[in-house]
This record gives sequence, structure tokens and C-alpha cells, in this order.
Amino acid sequence: MKYKIGDIIEQIKIKNGNPNHPNISGINILKQFMPSTNVGADTSKYLVVPRNSFACNLMHVGRDERIPIAMNTTGDEIVVSSAYFVFQITKTEIVLPEYLNMIFQSSEFDRYAWFCTDASIRGNLDWTRFCDIDIDLPSIEIQQKYVAVYKALLANQQSFENGLEDLKLVCDATIEKIRQETPSKPIGTYIQQTANKNVTLRYDVDSVRGLSIEKKFIETKAKMDGVSLKNYLVVEPDEFAYVTVTSRNGDKISLAHNNSLEAIICSSSYITFKVTSPEKLIPSYLNMFFRRDEFDRYSRFNSWGSARETFNWEDMQEVKVPIPDINIQRSIVDIYNAYINRRKLNEHLKQKIKDICPILINGAIKEARMSVKI
Repeated sequence: MKYKIGDIIEQIKIKNGNPNHPNISGINILKQFMPSTNVGADTSKYLVVPRNSFACNLMHVGRDERIPIAMNTTGDEIVVSSAYFVFQITKTEIVLPEYLNMIFQSSEFDRYAWFCTDASIRGNLDWTRFCDIDIDLPSIEIQQKYVAVYKALLANQQSFENGLEDLKLVCDATIEKIRQETPSKPIGTYIQQTANKNVTLRYDVDSVRGLSIEKKFIETKAKMDGVSLKNYLVVEPDEFAYVTVTSRNGDKISLAHNNSLEAIICSSSYITFKVTSPEKLIPSYLNMFFRRDEFDRYSRFNSWGSARETFNWEDMQEVKVPIPDINIQRSIVDIYNAYINRRKLNEHLKQKIKDICPILINGAIKEARMSVKI
């Protein structure tokens, strides 16, 4: 049976009252709550998302072609920006929160929400228009059946994720042990700046990469039409690149290690470098220290400038890391690589579960229609 979303939900506005709430959340593209990077704002008017309630951001839906919406499935208090809409189900005899969440997770719902956006640059979705969206709901009994399948898939994924965190703890503890037992040395004697330009245009626009504060190379967001790539810098496998400017970067430095088998190119405004003695310092081992929060804090503290604070090459050379025996480095890199690979698999599992949602919903609707015919 079809219902309008507005017929089964109501908006709620519970202000948390704390002007400096320590745990503010946003919503990621997987439609999960995540720690927010919005630091320093007065959070007293931010909204509480109770258990089994939802929060959504109806701005940028047209631009992103998806609607950021998440359900609080925990017993913890979740607080979001007052720019979000928070709502709860009013007709629990018609729809289960978990089943409604499955609908919101589906790509079909994202596409329809995108279709319903206004003509603004951001492509906002009006709350009234959101409430006017029709959804097909089978009986509660059928919903329970398919929700049970969905929960079983989530339980398996979360079990895998818990093991992942245990592996990360082992990795962090090993690094901390090395830091305590091994003297730290400046990395300047182990690294060398590179300036290999793409003068022969061996690499085209498909090889252009940018850098993110998540310490990885990403597809460039720059408009490349008519841009000459001759001055772009080549980053060979096992080499590094970083952006010297650290201000307005969320207290992080944009740096990445090319751990692929292919060379890439990046802007000439970046600094590129390599490890000159990999038999003494493994590039992947060095990258582990670059990815730590301590390095972000160090690089920000040692950035200098007025309008723009920068962490220059000379500053990079003075960074100190413990450099143990090469076999110990290999061991810790093996543990770290196992963690990274399993983390990628975990993200893949999350996406697969999200992709299964429309299949489960279609199965529930078909079963409901079959029941009516019988």
C-alpha cells in the first residue's frame, strides 16, 4: 500500500542545550553518522537525534545526487547541526524504523529525491516536497521478515568491523612500542625532493591526481580543459607528494604515498619526494607515521606564515621518526597492510549491503502483492 512519507513521520526539534557539545555528528555518503569537522561553533541549538529516529540534510541533494539521511540505531545520544531535519515515525503500526531506513538506503530513493529537487545551484530538496514522496509499504509481518535478513547482513559486517578495530589496536600498540624503544632520527638524510616534470606528455589527464586530508591521492576536482600538463610533477610508485599549505585544512596536512604500480602526475604547486635508501627506510613504513594524528599536529604546529601557513621542505626534513631494523619495519608494514586491506573490504561490504536494500524492498513488495492475489 502506498503512503506519503509525511503521513507516517513527524519533525522533532530537541535542542541539546550544550554550547560546546563534544560529539557532533554529520552524515556520510554511506548514510551513516560520522564525527563532524564543524569545530568551534555554538552547539546549544544543535538537535538531538533519539534512538530509532532519523536525521537528514536536504541541501545539495541535486548536486550530490543522493540524500544524506541516517537512522540512530544506537543507544547513544547523537547531536547534529540545526540545519538538519530530524524526524521520527508516528505510525509504528504501519512501518518499522528499520524498514523505512532500508528504503532510504536504496539508490532508487536517491534518484527520485534528486528528481524532486528545486532549480537552485545546490539543488535543495524542500521539506514539504520530501514529505510528499510516496513509498510502498507491505504489511508489518512482511517488513519484519525482510528486516531480519537485513539485520543479519549488518551483524556479519559489524562483526568483521570489530575484528578490524582489534587489528588496528595491535598496529598502534606495535608502533608505540617502537617509538619508545628506538631512537628517532630526522628523515632528511633518508629522503630526497623530486622534480620530475611531465615534459614529454607521457602522462595525460587520466593520470592527474589531487591530494586529500585523508592522506590519499584522489581524482582531480580541477577543470583540466586547455591546461598544459608539461609542468605537472610525476609521482612514481613508492614516492610521495604533499601540499605545503596547512591552514584551513581541518588541522591536517594533505599528503599521500603512491602505493600503486602506476606513476601519476600532480600539480607543480605540490612537493614530491622519495626515499633514497629503501633498504634502510621502507616507504610504506614512513607513510604509517605520516598518517598518524601526531604528524598532523606536528606539521600544523611547525607551519609558518601570515595569510597562509606552510610546512616547507626544510620543515619536512626535520621530522623525526624511529627507524628500527629493516626486518622489524617489514613486520609492522605487513600488519598495517593487512589492516588497510581489511578496511577496504569492510567498506566494500558496507556498500554491498546498501546495494542489497532495493532487492530486499522489491522482494517484500512482490510478496505483499502475491498475498493480496491469494
